[in-house]
Amino acid sequence: MSATTAHGDNSSATSTNIDDQLVAEAAARLAGAMRTGRPCAAVRDLIGPDNVAAAYRVQEQLNALLDDGRRTVIGRKIGATSAAVQQQLGVDQPDFGVLFSDMAFTDGATIPMGRLLQPKAEAEVAFRLVEDLATGSLDVAQCRAAVGEAVAAIEIVDSRIREWDISFADTVADNASSGVFVLGDRWRLLSEFEPVDVTMSMSIDGTVVSSGSGADCLGDPLNALSWLARRAREFGNPLEAGQIILSGALGPMRPLHPGAQITVTIGGLGDVSASFTPDLEVTEHE
Repeated sequence: MSATTAHGDNSSATSTNIDDQLVAEAAARLAGAMRTGRPCAAVRDLIGPDNVAAAYRVQEQLNALLDDGRRTVIGRKIGATSAAVQQQLGVDQPDFGVLFSDMAFTDGATIPMGRLLQPKAEAEVAFRLVEDLATGSLDVAQCRAAVGEAVAAIEIVDSRIREWDISFADTVADNASSGVFVLGDRWRLLSEFEPVDVTMSMSIDGTVVSSGSGADCLGDPLNALSWLARRAREFGNPLEAGQIILSGALGPMRPLHPGAQITVTIGGLGDVSASFTPDLEVTEHE
């Protein structure tokens, strides 16, 4: 399965066709930032700030450029679901990106700070699908039935674009500003809790820095999953059984520093934590 295929259209996307060479240049710019560990200029000068269709084309090419043959697609992430995060990023709608196997960490992991450029943390509910979401209405009821279990998660978003100076098209092109993610170990059935009812608290170095609830994620994390299922199908790669879905932030994102320790508590799902090495040295990706 390819990472994402942007042949669909978005009601907010412009109808302007972007030359393939400009799309390739944008993808190469972002890939270069990833490989060198040095943030780059925004790509909106190449594709425009609002051309969503072109931005997803860049995302697809970026992910292909970074594919070393060892990373596999294991799911998707939904970005900018929280009003607080939309305000922080200066965007007004959600987006989605691709989760790869080399982005996943387990509860309590120590994450090399050097593999990140400008990391910020978000707390989320993650879903594991047991059914494909490719046909039908893809409404909340169908999406609920497709979820096997849910777990508390930390997403580390990370922009390759200098100083997070992004438009909506910039973050879409940059694989929805994906970095890494951490999954807890307390998986729960949806019959055991309601995603919309959860409360969230996120602490960095023992200080609470973000709080929120399930309702802060597009009204309900299952609403976010339904939105993603429809968009993924429209763009040519429907969600599949076995995939992990990061459903979006439950509250504001917060910056991370070298050596940080982060803990997220989500009511009904328990805690998930991670720490970050104090080492900022970046080794260029092969």
